[in-house]
Amino acid sequence: MTVWNETRGTCLIEHGRAARTNWQRTKGLLGTNSLEPGDGLLIEPCNSIHSFWMRYPFDAVFFNREGTVLHTISRMKQNRMSRHVFGARGVLELPAGTIEATGTMKGDRVRISDLES
Repeated sequence: MTVWNETRGTCLIEHGRAARTNWQRTKGLLGTNSLEPGDGLLIEPCNSIHSFWMRYPFDAVFFNREGTVLHTISRMKQNRMSRHVFGARGVLELPAGTIEATGTMKGDRVRISDLES
């Protein structure tokens, strides 16, 4: 799976995976030690996240059905909860620093190329 920020012309995820079942969404990134550049996780449906038991900070990008970015969190620290993002269809969990490096912000448009089902 790849994810592009079409507004900025930048790649957010080069080789990611999706979490769509209850178990996959519950597990998320738990048990992982890091996210390498180009990695990422798409969680859908999802309108809030937490970082309890996480081993590292990460970026989060919430988006709606049209792919419009509604909210971003840069370098989410351990043991935190995001706010509920009304209208969010899903969230991208990315390596820390991805939002800053790509200039991703509220209002941008993301495109998901789902190569895996």
